[in-house]
Order: sequence, then structure tokens, then C-alpha cells
Amino acid sequence: MGTQVTEDQPASTGPEEFRIPVVGGELAVLRWPAARPGAPVVLALHGITANGLSWGQVARQLAGRVTLVAPDLRGRAGSSAVTGPFGIGAHADDAAALVAALGGSRVVLTGHSMGAFVAVLAAARYPELFSAVLLVDGGVGFPLPTGMDPDQLLTAVLGPAMARLSMTFPDRDSYRAFWQKHPALNGTWSAEVDAYIQRDLVGTEPELRSSCRLDAVRADGVGQFEPEVLEAVHRLGIPAGLLWAERGLMDEPQGLYDEARLAAAGLDRTSVVVERGAGTNHYTLLTAEPGAARVARRLWEFGMG
Repeated sequence: MGTQVTEDQPASTGPEEFRIPVVGGELAVLRWPAARPGAPVVLALHGITANGLSWGQVARQLAGRVTLVAPDLRGRAGSSAVTGPFGIGAHADDAAALVAALGGSRVVLTGHSMGAFVAVLAAARYPELFSAVLLVDGGVGFPLPTGMDPDQLLTAVLGPAMARLSMTFPDRDSYRAFWQKHPALNGTWSAEVDAYIQRDLVGTEPELRSSCRLDAVRADGVGQFEPEVLEAVHRLGIPAGLLWAERGLMDEPQGLYDEARLAAAGLDRTSVVVERGAGTNHYTLLTAEPGAARVARRLWEFGMG
């Protein structure tokens, strides 16, 4: 994999943007630089229908103290033109290529939701590239329920998110209004969330649509149940943490994890430090206070270790 970095003209506000070559095209990468040379570097990976700007609130919490780098994973936003292969393994290899493009030094790795599964696999495959890994409401998998195949489970869990990928919107205000009604974001709208959801839109009015490729989403969702991915959290050789949200994707009381589910997964608490994100749901753990502050605090502690 080459390590050439192609710079785009940075915007007057917000993160810098650059691109790196990967199999199938060029990956778009956002970077919030630290205020001083030699500051810790954090590589942050987003969820299954998200993009790099989902880390905007965490970047604000860490502003100036670390360099935070967040790619648009292949098949999404600025990387939507990158062709396959898709899947958790392909994203893990892209993460390694990005570290190489940044100079190859060890960085702190984190991921949210599906991005946490990518992060834990990347950490297991390439431990020499990462100093620590923080999993944010993801990365710990479970065997499929009896009688259900991966695609059925994906539809059951991500049905509303996947339905959005086939919708069109007449203008950007309509897309904003659609998201503002989401029960998980109720009362937590911010400039960072607005920038994140607007980055997702492609096309022209009156037929704007999500940039996320459905074939990529399906491959990545099913890929979370592959044996190598499920086993990755149990064979980490670097400091690791899991920060989980107490509520779910639609702000329902049952989140993706709870103590019983983590126990059933056989998670080794001596190798993975576990913390519950009280008062957060799957989204606000990353995109709003106090969740983003918790994530930032843990990343800072890892970076200073």
C-alpha cells in the first residue's frame, strides 16, 4: 500500500481534509490538528452509516491537545466512490494504511458502533501500529440468535437507518428536519451534529440522498459476525477500554450492551476496562454532552499513557 498523502484545500473552518490511496480508490480523511508538535494522535473510526464528522464533538472536547484523524470509511461521504472490497477486514486494512500515511508511528485507536469492530480487528491484526484502543458502544460481538441469519439481524437492528439510504430529500433543510425528529437526538442538536449529517448528502436538489452505499453497509453489517471479528476483542495485546451507552439506537431503554450481555460475551475485564455511559444512548455517547466528554477523557488518558 502506498503512503502518499494528497492534500485538498482546507476549509476556512473545521478540520483539514486530505486523501490517501487505498485498494479501490482514495480515502477521504479529516484531521483536527493539535496545537503543538509531538502531541498524541488519535485515529477515530465512525459507525456503519456515518462519516468522519461524527467525531466533531469529541474533536471539540480535545481541541488543541491531540491530533484527531477521522476517515470517511470506504463507501461513505467523501470515500463513497471507493470500490470494494467492503467488510470489516477491508476497513481494518485501510486503518493500517492511514497510519502508514501519517508516518507509521503508534497512535491511539478508537471506533464507534461498527467502527469499534473495525478498530478491535485492526488492533488485533496490527498491534505494532497502535498504543491503545477505545471501543465506543461496539466491538464486542455475540453469536447470531438461533434461526436468524446475519442479514436478517442487520435489518432488525438497523432497519430505520437502512431505510434512509433509499430516501431522497428536496433540500438540505428537509434532511436536517428529518434528523431533528430522531428520538435519539432529541434536544441535543449542535453545530457539530449539523455538519455531520450534512456531510452525508450527495446529489442535487430536489433529489438529495445519503452518500452511504447500501452494498457497503450490508457487507460491513454481515461482516461483524465473522469469526475473526468476534474473536478480536479476546486477543488484544494493547491497553483497551469499552465505553457503552445505557440506551439504544432509538433511545430505547435497552442498549446494545448491559452487564448481562457483556458477561455472556466472556469479556475479560482484566484486559478491557469497561465503563457505562450513564445518561447516554448509542448516538449521544459520541455526539453530545456528557458522552463526548467521557470519550475525550478516556482518549486523553490513553494518549498520555
